[in-house]
Amino acid sequence: MIIFELRIKKTENLNTLLPIRRKELLAIIILVIFYAVGFYGLIFSSYQAYFLSLVPFNLLLTNFILFFFHRAFSPSFWVFALVVFSAGFLAEVLGIHTALLFGHYTYGAALGWQLFQVPVIIGLNWLMLVYTAGHTVNYFQRIPWVIKAVLGAVLMVALDYFIEPVAVHLDFWSWQGNKIPVSNFVGWFGVALLLQFYFQKATFSKNNPIAPFVFFLQFMFFGLLSWAIL
Repeated sequence: MIIFELRIKKTENLNTLLPIRRKELLAIIILVIFYAVGFYGLIFSSYQAYFLSLVPFNLLLTNFILFFFHRAFSPSFWVFALVVFSAGFLAEVLGIHTALLFGHYTYGAALGWQLFQVPVIIGLNWLMLVYTAGHTVNYFQRIPWVIKAVLGAVLMVALDYFIEPVAVHLDFWSWQGNKIPVSNFVGWFGVALLLQFYFQKATFSKNNPIAPFVFFLQFMFFGLLSWAIL
């Protein structure tokens, strides 16, 4: 009787896990398809302008799928999301109007509606990158949280290295003199490091199963775009 009950319990647990795995796989397939189509449209299609207009939608879709798998929307998470969104957006506003953080640059129209000459959706992009890079480095469980924060910031800067030439080529933003300054990467690291510190110390649940995949999908997408453009 005991053996039978254990078998039933094991079967129930297996059945509750399988739908989650199927959902994760479906989400990954959807994202890969969208990014593959986007890559083709931005590089090989004669309808590049149309695909550019879909960039904000793609970012919104990515975030919807990403946070669909967030485990617990606690008050701590909402505070984190608001702070990171706002900090990322305000850093860009400061950067645009003073050139103190990143250098002299201006945004184009490709990223949608702007406030203070900065696309509002850029705050969501900061939130996504901080969240996914933080989850990625958390797989290294035995290293101190400070080192994880540094590694998370390094990953974000490495991704920005591939984003920059693509962004300039597609008119997401442009740099004075058409040169990407070193100050951009220094500023990115500084802001990213502060937000990664916050991610590591925030108390919300951090076990989103697709977050690392989303980060590396961004890495692959912009890496391939950068290679194709250059």
